[in-house]
Amino acid sequence: MTDAPPLRVLIVDDEPLAVERLQVICSRLPGLAIAGTANDGAAALRLVDALGPDLLLLDMTMPEMDGLSVARALARQTNPPALVFVTAHDSFAVEAFDLDAVDYVLKPVAPERLERAISRAIARRHDRSHDRERQASDWISEFWVPHRSELLRIAASDVDRIDAERDYVRLHVGERTYLLLHTVSGLEVRIDPSMFIRLHRSVILRRDRITGLRHDGLGVWSAELSDGNAVRIGRTYLAKAKAMAGR
Repeated sequence: MTDAPPLRVLIVDDEPLAVERLQVICSRLPGLAIAGTANDGAAALRLVDALGPDLLLLDMTMPEMDGLSVARALARQTNPPALVFVTAHDSFAVEAFDLDAVDYVLKPVAPERLERAISRAIARRHDRSHDRERQASDWISEFWVPHRSELLRIAASDVDRIDAERDYVRLHVGERTYLLLHTVSGLEVRIDPSMFIRLHRSVILRRDRITGLRHDGLGVWSAELSDGNAVRIGRTYLAKAKAMAGR
């Protein structure tokens, strides 16, 4: 590991003070080398082609070409650099994890928070299996959820259940729950059906948390869960539930 080349970082932000702050923080972190800076999206793309950085620290909101547009353009490349979004807004998290960003850091940037993001980028570079999995599958492998002053990265495989709550969904992860701005119907088509199943218009369950199906004798079926709870199966989803059980 000590012989690994430094991670070459391109800083992209239209605010000079923000660029300066990121330069100062990055200069104090081991394993990093600042490849350059850009103050707009078009310049960022040109410098990516010219410098071949390993990582972009990318602002979301910039005039003309914003950070999401830059990320989408890079996603079409064969071997794009890793992305860490740096923004004052927490409302772009869904779009960010769609673009396979390493992390999502909120301004004002705390040095220890950026250091964690950089550590994830370094780990990503060494984890080639992650890239192969992303190329082989279009299913969501992780969620980013707001929590206090940052966004947490949660693996899809750690989610036990997803409940609808108006324009949000609630992710159940062990004893904790998290709200995410998304819809159940929107998630249903993007999560791995071999891992999850929707059994009610407002509930998606992880398959390996279902221990059995129960009938109450009056036409109502429920899915029994490993935590002792039960979820009523909607009529629209009953055929799917029975098919899961091989019936």
